Amino acid sequence: MEKELIRSKEARKVTLVGFFINALLTTFKLVAGIFGKSGAMVADAVHSLSDFLTDIVVLIGFKLTSKPEDECHNYGHDKYETLATVIISVALAFVGYQILKSGIINVLLVINGGILPKPGSIALIAAIISIISKELLYRYTVIAGKKINSSSVIANAWHHRSDAFSSIGTMIGIGGAIILGQRWTILDPIASIIVSLFIFKVAYDIFIPSINELVEKSLSNEVRERIEEAFNELQDVKDYHKLRMRRVGTKAVIESHVLVDENLNIKDAHDIAGKVETRIKGLVGENSIVTIHIEPYYPVERD
Repeated sequence: MEKELIRSKEARKVTLVGFFINALLTTFKLVAGIFGKSGAMVADAVHSLSDFLTDIVVLIGFKLTSKPEDECHNYGHDKYETLATVIISVALAFVGYQILKSGIINVLLVINGGILPKPGSIALIAAIISIISKELLYRYTVIAGKKINSSSVIANAWHHRSDAFSSIGTMIGIGGAIILGQRWTILDPIASIIVSLFIFKVAYDIFIPSINELVEKSLSNEVRERIEEAFNELQDVKDYHKLRMRRVGTKAVIESHVLVDENLNIKDAHDIAGKVETRIKGLVGENSIVTIHIEPYYPVERD
């Protein structure tokens, strides 16, 4: 429980850093977009606003995750973090869609003879500041997320990087329009379209593992093989069946029926179950939940 509290505290700290940086960036980029007459920068500010909102989602998710197990949540509250990760991935996809749609509309506008407004230099400065600050924030957040093994913090880090990608497109468009002239303002929407595809890819990569966990997909075949190998190496385990695996947040949940010599007394059988649990936790993590059901050994076909 103490480890979970430390983990939750670290997650809140890193997310609060992003929260305040996103608040400042969103305000600055919105002002720069309005006064610099850059629609791309205004859209980029909206993207930063989505980061701001997902920071709130992560903070709420960890507030719930840090609660101890109770009568209604026997396995803890870890899946709130997974749910927060799904929400972040959906937010990423929505932002990608908005950027894609805006880019296509503006490209078609220029092709049909329309004119995009030439942005001011303040918008270009805002884009450069956004790229640097969000890339640094991504690196800080993803390192913390891997350290505490948090999918939602890592997902939020990628949301920061998607904002940096978006700002790269904005910088190219604004810089091209300023340096090359009015005819090259089409660079902005073209770059935005390319960036949106990267955002969709990140959203997909974050979404699928989280959904698999929520629908309780089994752990990987590699984990199953390692556990089965552990069963086979324990001499006191005659056989096993009904091996079931799933994940609850950072915890693996493993259940299995283990067959032992029918002549063993209860204490010896219990000791074997303890050895199996220890061995499995050594493979999938000490905070894992392992349940072993002992049965007398008879030659039966495995489920």
